[in-house]
Amino acid sequence: MSTTTQPGAPTADKWYKVDRLGGLRRFAIAITVFNIVGHLWLGFEQSWAQPLVGLAAAYTMELLMELIDCWQTKRRPRFLDGGVQKFIDFFLPAQISGLACSMLLYANDRLMPIAFAAAVAIASKHVLRTKMGNGTRHFLNPSNFGITMTLLLFPWVGIAMPYHFTENLTGIGNVLLPCFIIVSGSFLNIRYTRRWPLLVTWLGCFVAQALLRHWILGTSLTAALMPMSGVAFILFTFYMVTDPPTTPSSTKAQIMFGASVAAAYGLLMVSHIVFGLFFGLTIVCSIRGLYLYAIARAAGRHREQSEATAQPSAPAPHMVAPAGRAAPEPVMSGRAD
Repeated sequence: MSTTTQPGAPTADKWYKVDRLGGLRRFAIAITVFNIVGHLWLGFEQSWAQPLVGLAAAYTMELLMELIDCWQTKRRPRFLDGGVQKFIDFFLPAQISGLACSMLLYANDRLMPIAFAAAVAIASKHVLRTKMGNGTRHFLNPSNFGITMTLLLFPWVGIAMPYHFTENLTGIGNVLLPCFIIVSGSFLNIRYTRRWPLLVTWLGCFVAQALLRHWILGTSLTAALMPMSGVAFILFTFYMVTDPPTTPSSTKAQIMFGASVAAAYGLLMVSHIVFGLFFGLTIVCSIRGLYLYAIARAAGRHREQSEATAQPSAPAPHMVAPAGRAAPEPVMSGRAD
């Protein structure tokens, strides 16, 4: 689910220059309304305290990380530059992550796992970063990473049951809600995030891995495709796997990313590992982050070597010519040192 970036993030991606803030505002409003409607009418089984705790933890961590960065870089906090609107915009990522973690996790009546997931989600986008362009960008989907770490560290915590998104709906309502999410999510990913190639590839490859498991391993095709019928899968597809800051922007790279997430999910299912959607996305984002880190390191070394080679070398003491004689030409060794 979308989150913000730090100052100095690359501006080559049109989403960052034009559509980022609009997408964040719309998504923050949508997930807030969805949570309110879910707790009032749809049948969300978590208590009202859990989204409030998730929001409190996310807001607190966002504020803490910003103040630490301001102290290190000697700059003014971003939430103080620009009045009320800038202040609200600063906390949009915390709003999204706090509600996403509390909505998708089920910890019975416990509050601490929800707070932990939201805090880890926000901290990850400040700490786990790699160089991109002229700045840095987080490479892990924050909400997904917070959920992943909570599932790993708290084995008794699970994912919210699919039925609770439509538990109190009957008749055509069971169809209208998923259709509304699909239409709004498609509009968001086509108009704002520009991640529709990733979206189409992910869905197509998810069906492909289900067919392969059916043909090769004898897995029930109905069971393999069943996750696609749930609202949780729809939310994951349209609002998490397509998160712009943590996914590539080029069409070819988007296709590779979507196919990789589907392949990781299939391998996790074959290995009998549950929560494959969240674990698979974390694995692919981590591999992409390591790749970007390696590219940045190689580019940095190349730049340092180029700068060192371009610097003029002073003549060695033993090559200073005696009076009246020309100095011999130095022999170039080709080394930067």
